[in-house]
Amino acid sequence: QVQLVESGGGLVQPGGSLRVSCEASGSIFSINVMGWYRQAPGNQRELVARIWSGGSTDVADSVKGRFTISRDNAKNTVYLQMNSLKPEDTAVYYCYAAVQKSMLSLHSPYWGQGTQVVVSS
Repeated sequence: QVQLVESGGGLVQPGGSLRVSCEASGSIFSINVMGWYRQAPGNQRELVARIWSGGSTDVADSVKGRFTISRDNAKNTVYLQMNSLKPEDTAVYYCYAAVQKSMLSLHSPYWGQGTQVVVSS
């Protein structure tokens, strides 16, 4: 089994900063891509940022210049540093990883349970 455990969400004022983390554990041979999605009430889940094993990243236009994604491959952990937060960033943030469980298996998607981020004064 593979588990993704997020931490670091919470309440922050507009303009503030927050860092969320996600650690993958379990039967892991390799992880291709790790990333963050978010879902606000009434909205579809959307990509925030993702980072590939080689270090390249994709970042949504809505957070570009404010959010930074990074990764520690040795720890199977991905981080999302969120600066200059806005009320519209309020959402449940979900960690995602494409995990290969053995050399002969394909990469399969796994999700964390989600961590709430609320940006409000």
